[in-house]
Amino acid sequence: MPKMKTHSGAKKRIKKTGSGKLMREQTNNQHLFEQKSSRRKRRLNLTKPLSKADEKAAKRLLGLR
Repeated sequence: MPKMKTHSGAKKRIKKTGSGKLMREQTNNQHLFEQKSSRRKRRLNLTKPLSKADEKAAKRLLGLR
C-alpha cells in the first residue's frame, strides 16, 4: 500500500516540538491591527499548544502516530 500523504493545510499550521507537543498560531493575528492594543498584539504573537480534543485528528493529518 502507498504511503499516506501529509495534509498540506495541517503542515502549514501545526508544528511538532522536540518534546512531542503540537503547537499552533493564535487566531485574530492577521489583519485589522490598528484597533488592537499593543499588549494584545504582543500576546497574540505567541504560539499555543493544540487542545487535547484536536490532537488525535491533527496527528493523523500530519502522519504522526
